[in-house]
Amino acid sequence: MPQRALATSPTGEQWVIGHGHQEAVVTEVGATLRRYTVSGNDVVQGFGASEWSHAGRGQVLAPWPNRLGDGAYRWRDVQAQAALDEPQLGNAIHGLVRWLPWRLEAHAQNVVSLRCPLRPTPGYPFSLELQVEYRLRRDGLVVTATATGAGEAAAPFGLGFHPYVTAGSPRVDTAHLLLPASQRLVLDARSLPTGEAQPVGGTELDFTRPRPIGPARMDTAFTDLERDGDGVAHAHLEDPATGRGVEVWMDDRFRYLMCFTGDTVPEEELRRTAVAIEPMTCPPDAFRSGRDLVVLEPGVSWEASWGIRPY
Repeated sequence: MPQRALATSPTGEQWVIGHGHQEAVVTEVGATLRRYTVSGNDVVQGFGASEWSHAGRGQVLAPWPNRLGDGAYRWRDVQAQAALDEPQLGNAIHGLVRWLPWRLEAHAQNVVSLRCPLRPTPGYPFSLELQVEYRLRRDGLVVTATATGAGEAAAPFGLGFHPYVTAGSPRVDTAHLLLPASQRLVLDARSLPTGEAQPVGGTELDFTRPRPIGPARMDTAFTDLERDGDGVAHAHLEDPATGRGVEVWMDDRFRYLMCFTGDTVPEEELRRTAVAIEPMTCPPDAFRSGRDLVVLEPGVSWEASWGIRPY
């Protein structure tokens, strides 16, 4: 009698890592951070093993983060056209690797490392090797990304990550948010930068000191980040009711921070229940503007780190 094939998760293999009371799950598809908990409490709002990632939940955003207007760009003498996966706004969004299977490089109790070779396609006619390591330490999760030029010519590159963090509050309105950013990018009706930046001081988007999110709706790109002596920027989400907090930190390779209050996520019951705090190396639409793009020369590697510290 034929045996029934085992069901496969929509996100492929599931790799579990742990350290003390911390546990995280990273998936084969997209090297996605599907789950991160401390003592059973969610630190990120993830999704189940029988589901796939919606609204960028936990995904790696490369070779460009955020939106790319019309999906079309020219870099040096190369013309490219990416698929419009945000058709209602006429944009390509969040790159390509979030839907690709990644190869396992290493897996130990508290660390997993995955690799994705990206080869030329109409949307990205370049080659690179991308590696992402998730490591749980005593003080939280550290994510290190390495990109290496793998073609015969230089390649443009941008990187972002899309964790939805939670401190336990059922709605983000009552959570206290700190964003270490004094400027925001002005976005047009398609959520693309106009080229103008505005100070946040004195506006509803000023979270340079912790305060309740309240009714503020954000799908906003911030820049001019305040950093400590090591060049690290720190964002915080705290819930006074639970006494829990989450810090999202990023090194100086991440010059931009996207904040999304989840008002338009597909699942209505999840709207405004977590905050996406997204480190980005470049602004939205960078493949068209050229602003702050990384240039990967053949055989040359580039590295950046960020992390999540629950407290």
